[in-house]
Amino acid sequence: MCRDLATEVEKLLLQPSAYVRKKAVLTAVHMIRKVPELSNIFLPPCAQLLHEHHHGVLLGTIMLITELCERSPAALKHFRKMVPQLVHILRTLVTTGYSTEHSISGVSDPFLQVQILRLLRILGRNHEESSETMNDLLAQVATNTDTSRNAGNAVLFETVLTIMDIRSAAGLRVLAVNILGRFLLNSDRNIRYVALTSLLRLVQSDHSAVQRHRPTVVECLREPDGSLSRRALELSLALVNSSNVRAMTQELQGFLESCPPDLQADCASGILLAAERFAPTKRWHIDTTLRVLMTAGTHVRDDAVANLTQLIGGAQELHAYSVRRLYSALAEDISQQPLVQVAAWCIGEYGDLLLEGSCEETEPLQVEEEEVLALLERVLQSHMSLPATRGYALTALMKLSTRLRGDNNRIRQVVSVYGSCLDVELQQRAVEYNTLFRKYDHMRAAILEKIPLVERGGSQADEEAKESKETAQLSEAAPVPTEPQASKLLDLLDLLDGPSGDAQHPPPLDPTPGGALIHLLNLPCAPPPPAPIPNLKVFEREGLQLNLSFVRPPGTRTLLLITVTATNTSGGDVTHFICQAAVPKSFQLQLQAPSGDTVPAQGGLPTTQLLRILNPKKAPLRLKLRLTYNHFGQSVQEIFEVNNLPVETWQ
Repeated sequence: MCRDLATEVEKLLLQPSAYVRKKAVLTAVHMIRKVPELSNIFLPPCAQLLHEHHHGVLLGTIMLITELCERSPAALKHFRKMVPQLVHILRTLVTTGYSTEHSISGVSDPFLQVQILRLLRILGRNHEESSETMNDLLAQVATNTDTSRNAGNAVLFETVLTIMDIRSAAGLRVLAVNILGRFLLNSDRNIRYVALTSLLRLVQSDHSAVQRHRPTVVECLREPDGSLSRRALELSLALVNSSNVRAMTQELQGFLESCPPDLQADCASGILLAAERFAPTKRWHIDTTLRVLMTAGTHVRDDAVANLTQLIGGAQELHAYSVRRLYSALAEDISQQPLVQVAAWCIGEYGDLLLEGSCEETEPLQVEEEEVLALLERVLQSHMSLPATRGYALTALMKLSTRLRGDNNRIRQVVSVYGSCLDVELQQRAVEYNTLFRKYDHMRAAILEKIPLVERGGSQADEEAKESKETAQLSEAAPVPTEPQASKLLDLLDLLDGPSGDAQHPPPLDPTPGGALIHLLNLPCAPPPPAPIPNLKVFEREGLQLNLSFVRPPGTRTLLLITVTATNTSGGDVTHFICQAAVPKSFQLQLQAPSGDTVPAQGGLPTTQLLRILNPKKAPLRLKLRLTYNHFGQSVQEIFEVNNLPVETWQ
C-alpha cells in the first residue's frame, strides 16, 4: 500500500492547506519507516518544506528528513548541503523566538529545537565541514538556554549529545561536560541519572574533562536510589587512574561496606581490577585486596583467590607481613570463603614465618603452634566452609607438618579422619596424605616444599607452552611401530652405514620434524593433519570484539565446532552478555552454555561459547548472530549475518 500511495502523498506535501501538508508529512514519515527504498520520492519536496512557517509542518519536515538520513546514505549526503539553513532556523528560535503559543516556560518551541538538534547530530557525525558550521550555534544554545525549567534542560541535554557526537571543538566538549556536571547538582533524580549516563559515555574520549567532576560523582554513590548509585559506581570505577587510585579506592571501599547486596559484586570486582591496574606498591595492593575480601569476599570474582596468591607469592619481602595479616583476619571471621582460602594457602606456605614473630611492619604477634592448628581445624569443621575451602585447609595442615617443629600426631589424626569423608576430593587428598605419612615419610619434606612462583604470561612461559605443544604434536604424528625391534635396528644401522646394494630406501618425505623422525625409523608415514582453519573476526564495537575459531573433527567431517570468543579492551565491563545464533534449515545447530555472562574490562579473561553445527549436505554455511549486552550503562542489541566463513568450514 505504501508503494502504491507514495506518489499521491508526494503531491499532497505541496497542497495549499497547512493542515493537509502536516498530515502528508507525517504519513511520509511512516512510509519511510515501513519501506525505506521509497526515500528518493520524498527528497525533492523536503527542501521546499524547510521554508515553512507553520509549526506543525516544519516539525514534521524535520522528522521526515531525520528518518531519510538515518536510512539512506544518499539522503544524508544530499541534506548536508542544508546544514546552514537548519542552523539559521535554530538561531532564529533561540534569539527572536518562533511563535508565542509554542513557547514553554520561557523556552521558544523546545520540541522543534530538540528535533533540529537531533538532525544536526546525524548530519555532523564524521563530517568536518558540517560540524564547523554548527559549532558556534551549539555554543550559543548551550550558554543562552534557561535551565530553571525542565524544557530548558531537555534542550540542553540534546545540545550536549550533539556536541558529543559531531567533530566539535575541544572547548565546546568541555562546555558540554560542564553542563552535565551542573545536571549532577540538580534536585531531580531523573536529570542526575541522565547526567551520569552521559558522562559514562564521555569518559573514554574526554577523561580529563570528566575528572573535574569526580567529587560530585563520588557524592552520588550515597544516593538512596539504586539506579543512581549503580550509575555512579560505574562512572567512579571508570574515573580511577594512577594519580587518584588511593583516594578513589578509599571512597569505593567505604561505599562497599554500606552498599546494597546487588551492587557488592560489581563494586568488589571493580576495586580489584583497579588495584591490579594502578597499584602504586605491592603492599598497598595486598592490603586493598584483603580489605575487599574481608568486606565482600563472597561477592568477588572467581579468579580473586588465584590472583592474590600469585601476588603474595611474588612479593618475597612481604611474606611475613601477609601471613600475619591473613592469620589475624582468619581468626576474626571464617565466613568469607575466598578470604579463608587465601589465608589457608598462605599459612600452609609460610607458617614458619608466622611463628618466628620477626616482622617489622606489623605489631608483635605471638602465635603458638597449637593455635594455628586449632584455627585450621575450626575451618575444616565449620558448616560454612565449602569443599574447596576444606581442601585448602587440609593441604595447609599437611604442609605445616614440615614447617612446625612440634609433634605431628595431631595433624596425622585430622588427616586420617578425612580418609572416610563423603566428599571424593577431600577423601582422595586425605588418603594420599596418609600414605605420605606411612610409606613415604622420608620424601614428605621434599614433596611439601614451598610452591615455586609461576610467572603470569611472559615470553619464557609462552615458549615452554609452545615447545610442549610441538612435542605433543610430534608424538601424535609418530604412529605406533608394528615391525620387530631387530628389523628397526637393522634399518637404523643401514642408514648410518651408508648405501648398500640390497637396501631399498624409502622415497623422500616432507622436511618436517615428524617426517624426519618417521624417515629415521623407516616407519609407514601417517597422513598429514588437515591445515588449520583461520580465525575470523566478525564484530567490534567500543572495545568489544567477537572472534570465531573453527575445528572439524577428523572422524566426522560433517560436524563443525565453532568457538565464539568475546574480548573486551574498553574501560568498562560488558555485563549480561548473551550470544544467540541461527543457521538455515538444512543445518542442525546446538549452542553450548557460555563460560560466563560478563566480559571483563581491560582485556580480562575472555568469554567463550561453543557452537556445534551439523552440515550433512556440505552446503555453504551462513550464520546469523544476535548479541545482547550492557556496556557503559547502555543496553545494546546487535543482529548481523556472517557470510564470509572460510570455505574449509563446509567443504
